[in-house]
Amino acid sequence: MSSEIGPVADRSRSAARNRRRDGTPAAISQMPWQQPRNPYRPVEAVSVDELEAIHMASLTVLEEIGMDVINQEAKAILKAGGASIARDSDRVRFDRGLIESMIGKAPTEFTLHARNPARSLRIGGPWISFCPIASAPNAYDMDGGRRPGNTADFRNFLKLIQSLNIIHLSGGYPVEPQDIHPSIRHLECLSDFVTMTDKVFHAYSLGIERIHDGIEIARIGRGIDHATLEREPSLLTIINTNSPLKLDIPMAQGIIEMARRNQVVVLTPFTLAGAMAPVTIAGALAQQNAEALAGLVLAQLVRPGSPFVYGGFTSNVDMKSGAPAFGTPEYMKAALVGGQLARRYGLPYRSSNVCAANTVDAQAGYESVFSLWGAVMGGVNLLKHGAGWMEGGLQASFEKMMVDADLLQMVSNFLTPLAVDADSLGVDAIREVGPGGHFFGAAHTMQRYSTAFYSPMISDWRNYEAWQEAGSPSAEQKANRVWKTLLAAYEPPPLEAAIREELAAFVARRKEEGGAPTDF
Repeated sequence: MSSEIGPVADRSRSAARNRRRDGTPAAISQMPWQQPRNPYRPVEAVSVDELEAIHMASLTVLEEIGMDVINQEAKAILKAGGASIARDSDRVRFDRGLIESMIGKAPTEFTLHARNPARSLRIGGPWISFCPIASAPNAYDMDGGRRPGNTADFRNFLKLIQSLNIIHLSGGYPVEPQDIHPSIRHLECLSDFVTMTDKVFHAYSLGIERIHDGIEIARIGRGIDHATLEREPSLLTIINTNSPLKLDIPMAQGIIEMARRNQVVVLTPFTLAGAMAPVTIAGALAQQNAEALAGLVLAQLVRPGSPFVYGGFTSNVDMKSGAPAFGTPEYMKAALVGGQLARRYGLPYRSSNVCAANTVDAQAGYESVFSLWGAVMGGVNLLKHGAGWMEGGLQASFEKMMVDADLLQMVSNFLTPLAVDADSLGVDAIREVGPGGHFFGAAHTMQRYSTAFYSPMISDWRNYEAWQEAGSPSAEQKANRVWKTLLAAYEPPPLEAAIREELAAFVARRKEEGGAPTDF
């Protein structure tokens, strides 16, 4: 079934009647809001013995080499929990028994609550949630070109995030609004997440003030008390270790503060093979796994049972230039094994849809498809950077967001189980048509005409002559028109006046207090 933004089209008639001359739908066809479930068995890229070898190598790294933890409170918690820390040192060594004792404490599956209950998400098990791009310093569209992120672009991306049914939550600022001072940027942005969307959102772990403000804004946005917030996780944060083997002050503090309040920690080492990790994918995965396990230990020592997501972001670099490469065969293999490791520990799994392309071209398409396939067949539960990522994460592209949304809808449709029953087998239709006929006019076809197949937003299925007659629009040109159509149709989701007032008062007070420090 399709749902549409804008005027409702009569989908029982020819789709051509609902398209402009350039092929863009008069109303943007979308799949309805739903959270996909993966019905397929995840691909296991390594054997059980090989997976155990990665696990054991990670334990050896943590026990013999250790992690540098540059946070006094985190070190105190780890030491009290049984980790070994030399006097006047940041190096923390983890006994393998301590690590093993923390495995199994975090939930395998949990609910992440949105301010609109219909947008709440199941994280873990077979469930998948798609996020848009996050943290890009630059924005891009065909009309304005590449530019530093600003408030207008940030808010336009939020409107698209709210409008796209296939985007389930916000995984960070889609683009950094650099025209807002860093001390109050989080207050403006998180307030916009509450007022402009009704989906789950993310707060950055960049100091205790920002994470406390994020937790409070999530509570206010849902209109709940503190006890309910702690029972019902409503906010997530991404924790990136400083690979290799280092956890800095704000990231460690983010683990502590989020775990204390039973909010969601997504621990994701940034391990690029050959740069911040061994050049072999197996070695990079062993280091990724060690860093993730160290974060798990800290979170579970703070609050046993707090929600924790295992993140994988291992890829390779171009050894000629040192530039990160994404959507590569190596990235796919790492995504598959990352999912195996997450399942070994009973943790939900985060992966990403990423590419290194600088423009919306064939490279952008095939690298994103490779990334998506590795993530989905690796058993991903939380897909970061699902739509809009370009230039290795340096650019949030409006056109790429639409292309990726089409890809995500195709993935979601692919994950819908195939119906095999007396009706779908169509024996009566075959009998009606008989040998040598066609099925276009068969009753079985006409009854299912408008819902038989996936209806794309961007993909062009016309023949060459019809496409040429329409002006030969490229995928990027069509994407440009689609995002503008969505933007024009955007309507802010309802928000109770009392919540809006409490949110505005909180933001104003925190601004008056100076917001958050800009150095760590």
